[in-house]
Amino acid sequence: MRSGAKTAIVGGVFLVVAGGVGYGGLNLYNGITGGDTSTKTNSGSAPKTGPVTGDEVTTTAKDFLAAWAAGEPEKAGQLTNDPVSAGPAVAAYRDGASISEAVITPGTPVGAKVPFTVKATITYKDVSKPWSYASELTVVRGQTTGRPLVKWAPSVLHPKLLTAEATVRTGVAKTASVKAVDRNGKELTAEKYPSLRPVLATLRERYGAKAGGATGIETWIESGSESVPDTTLLVLAKGKPGTLRTTIDAGVQAAAEKAVKAFGKASVAAIEPSTGAIRAVANHPATEFNTAFQGAQAPGSTMKIVTAAMMMENGLATPDSRVECPSEVISRSSTFENLDRFSIPNGTLTESFRRSCNTAFIKAISVLSDRHIADTELGDTARDSFGIGQSWAVGVTAADGSVPESAGSDTPASYIGQGQITMSALNVASLSATVKNGGFLQPYLVARELDDREFAKAEPLSRKVASGLRKMMNAAATAPDGTALRAMSGLPFPKGAKTGSAEVDGQATSNSWFTGYSGDLAAAAVVQSGGHGSDAAGPVVARVLKAG
Repeated sequence: MRSGAKTAIVGGVFLVVAGGVGYGGLNLYNGITGGDTSTKTNSGSAPKTGPVTGDEVTTTAKDFLAAWAAGEPEKAGQLTNDPVSAGPAVAAYRDGASISEAVITPGTPVGAKVPFTVKATITYKDVSKPWSYASELTVVRGQTTGRPLVKWAPSVLHPKLLTAEATVRTGVAKTASVKAVDRNGKELTAEKYPSLRPVLATLRERYGAKAGGATGIETWIESGSESVPDTTLLVLAKGKPGTLRTTIDAGVQAAAEKAVKAFGKASVAAIEPSTGAIRAVANHPATEFNTAFQGAQAPGSTMKIVTAAMMMENGLATPDSRVECPSEVISRSSTFENLDRFSIPNGTLTESFRRSCNTAFIKAISVLSDRHIADTELGDTARDSFGIGQSWAVGVTAADGSVPESAGSDTPASYIGQGQITMSALNVASLSATVKNGGFLQPYLVARELDDREFAKAEPLSRKVASGLRKMMNAAATAPDGTALRAMSGLPFPKGAKTGSAEVDGQATSNSWFTGYSGDLAAAAVVQSGGHGSDAAGPVVARVLKAG
């Protein structure tokens, strides 16, 4: 250890006191007290191979944590499998966080993993506050040296350090904190509404200065990326938060949070069709990535809303037109089937829509070759009538839907929401909102006047197309054989819906999609590996709509 650091065995506990380097000590419990990890071999012998041993795990963890605590970043880095990255990261953590003392306590190793807790004191100028958290490290064998080494990742230092660019900082906050409130003035907190955590972080970063208030002293994760908001870890001295009104409805948000928890991975978004105001956004699990806004996934048969609009706009069919729905169809050298290979011998477009017949939409377009539909037409309809493919200035980070020009079998696949099409739950919720409203209004979370951002625009749906889409979506939600009947049962009129399931390569069960509207609220949900749209995503949307 460097000058000023002393080591001793006290009461059977390994203690490191790093005098003058800003750390109080490092306590190593639960057997992390020794073990020979030497990989020295006779001259010319090969490096040690095979899994790391228990002794190697305990001793490597002890040595790394001791070097970290003693303020020896270079030594700590050399005990990892990526010293070039690890050493500077350990040094940056120490200097940036302003830690005045810390005790690191390892837990019981589990295989090659060693959990540990950090109990520290952060001091900035004349303000100090305790800080604690848990993390873990993994010991691996070096590929060339055969030495046991800590597998390096920034998350070893703190679990929320997820990239090499991110670092911990303590100081005067860059922006004032905000008190975000819902449409009725009710405060929105990450503790009560976990899915809003990344949303609130972005709102603070973008609008903290505009909302008024004064900055405080904080410890935070500085993401190092303009697209990823910083994350507050500890407030040493509170500033004065400014109040920021959002479009969220606390009651609908609470219902959305509860609805997604019924599934392992689920997301939902809700929009007010008459205004475009976003009323709820929820994800399970609730992480720093807002999947409901930022996810980019194939939307499955919910895309038939756009495909049906394209067909009506181009005079290919009306809701009452007869279209063939065979059990399978070959288009552009690829075979497409219906679920369980069902068929509708002489049905209408509405019947095919409400029962979600894949082949009807593909065949009806391909057989009418005398009215050629360009491979760009679906994307044109999505952009010009539904705003999909334009940039949405929502107020927080959100992915734009994409319906690119297709070729080959991707073209018929795109008619049923597969191929290269990607959307988020917010994008798909907007499809229903557009149908209900009769035209696209860009979804937004905070008022445009806050930063004069430009909203995306689209042409209103023609009266014929709008009424036709409402008729078909209502049939899906109310007809005895409608795929959305069960989920939409009991919801007030006007109402309509569309189910979807999206097949993902390598995934045994398809993703479940559902979108619908009731009254002046529209929503969409996706449940990963949820199967049929009505089975998983349907109940999530229904619960949200009922709360509105």
